[in-house]
Amino acid sequence: MQQDRIEGFSEALEAELKRHGISRRDALKLAGLSGAAFMLNPTKSDAATKAHASSKAKGKIVIVGGGAAGCTMANYLVKKLSNPDITVIEPDPQSVSYQPGQTLIAGGVYKPEDILGETKEYLPKEAKWIQDIVVEFDPEKNQVATSKNGVISYDYLIVAVGLQLNYSDIKGVTKEMIGTNGIGSIYFKEGAKKTWQILQEFVAKAKSGQKVNGVFTHPGTPIKCGGAPKKIMYLTHDRLVEAKARENATLTFYPNGGNMFGVPEYHEAIVNQYKARDMKWHYKHDLIEVDSSAKIAKFNHHYLVQGEWDEDLEEYDMIPQSEVIEIPYDFLHITPPMSAPDVVGKSLLSWQRGSAAVGGWVEVDKNTLQHARFPNVFALGDVAGIPMGKTGGSVRKQYTVCGDNLVAVMEGKEPKESYEGYTVCPLITGIGTVMMAEFDYTAKMTPSFPLLDPTKERWMWWFLKVYMLKPMYFHGMLKGRA
Repeated sequence: MQQDRIEGFSEALEAELKRHGISRRDALKLAGLSGAAFMLNPTKSDAATKAHASSKAKGKIVIVGGGAAGCTMANYLVKKLSNPDITVIEPDPQSVSYQPGQTLIAGGVYKPEDILGETKEYLPKEAKWIQDIVVEFDPEKNQVATSKNGVISYDYLIVAVGLQLNYSDIKGVTKEMIGTNGIGSIYFKEGAKKTWQILQEFVAKAKSGQKVNGVFTHPGTPIKCGGAPKKIMYLTHDRLVEAKARENATLTFYPNGGNMFGVPEYHEAIVNQYKARDMKWHYKHDLIEVDSSAKIAKFNHHYLVQGEWDEDLEEYDMIPQSEVIEIPYDFLHITPPMSAPDVVGKSLLSWQRGSAAVGGWVEVDKNTLQHARFPNVFALGDVAGIPMGKTGGSVRKQYTVCGDNLVAVMEGKEPKESYEGYTVCPLITGIGTVMMAEFDYTAKMTPSFPLLDPTKERWMWWFLKVYMLKPMYFHGMLKGRA
């Protein structure tokens, strides 16, 4: 079984390499020992060893969402349960398309068709697929209501609906305007395609000798793949260098937060990379409005100023201040505010107390991924209300934990498997280089290969990102076996 999985992955990888004009032998040389380890043993994970044991537990499982998280869970549970009763509710016939590839489309490395996947080809045949949307969750009655198929009951529920892009939270912005007036955004398939067109126009303008301004944003909400707003900026830099037009462009990053990355070592590495590339940044800027006709981006710049000395606390009062600043742009990349889908946020599944309610994420235990108030409900992927983990690489670690804990509950046991917050961000730093940022809930680096400095940009990781991760995703993870 293990050998069959390796051979299946190897065939997919061979085809991917051939399409890019790279032989397997050359690939091994280019990737080096660590890259070869990924290639030759792509299924070395918890899933490879745990999914063989079948449980006789019974119950109707409904999975809402058939993207990376939902599809992977369905395939994994089919392997775990001897008599699975699984229904997947997912409206999109291409829900499994490879979202991490959208950045590479926007940078001109991939073509749109390179990332497409047909849902029907990856959902297990043992599961029932209902091509519909859920319009209401009722966990007190163990039911979901759908748009076309009425009410569907369940014994166990897995929520894997991803997240919602809230472009309209920015005044003057709609999703439909992406690709016009110099505005790009990589967060949906058509947007990535249009961003590449806008980027080429931006580079051509700089190449003609005009001075141009590129503006890149990062909102104050959690987002999928926290490094993506910087990835497209790095790729823009390299396209300008390629066109011998870099000196005519100013590239500036405007994040809402106060650092480049939550892990100090990666933050420092990125700052140094920005300095080396003459890319600028200004912290604590939140995009609040766009005047697309005038090509003006408006930010709320928020900061603290020193007030009076507090004798009791023995420190100065820090007084919040804010001001609206206007930045002209020729190319504006918008990372929209994000939240759980409204249908989740308005339900009893979302966090019901404190600041965690912001965003509407599903209230699950950060380790077991089991709901805090409804023990027959689990969530994983972007919609899960956990401190970290909104990447595809996180799902790869979450689904075995979620699946094993669900089966334990079905068997009348306590969930014991623990997700420790592992998150991986292959941070594209240029055309040909990637920094492999891996970390967990402790905000410490967790490199898969500790002997290699994880803060260094490497061609090997570019090779992994561009040529290997996509076949691993389609032929490994989605099938619940990598």
